[in-house]
Amino acid sequence: MLEASNNNELPPIPSKRYFTIGEVSELCGVKPHVLRYWEQEFSQLKPVKRRGNRRYYQRHDVILIREIRALLYEQGFTIGGARQQLTPSGEVKTVTTNKQDQKDLVRELLRELEDLRTLLN
Repeated sequence: MLEASNNNELPPIPSKRYFTIGEVSELCGVKPHVLRYWEQEFSQLKPVKRRGNRRYYQRHDVILIREIRALLYEQGFTIGGARQQLTPSGEVKTVTTNKQDQKDLVRELLRELEDLRTLLN
């Protein structure tokens, strides 16, 4: 999983064991009510709850929240789409194709480029 992937404008994550919802809100650029909503939508996001139902997020939760934020806000996924992009462990799926699929794709792109060149001439 990527630590801050496309989140270059976000502050670095301090080396602490637990973060409050307010701290996570500032670290991830997301309001607290959005974090609480995402807990309902993404099963991988499970902060520790202590007395008074206070949430305490760990470093891996903050990284996951930044990844969810990138999927939703920067890559334009819906909640459902972002949920599908995340594996059960919270990591983002990578698309793997076999070599034959890649060769077919390159051939198709070359044909399209040749067609475009023909049209322009």
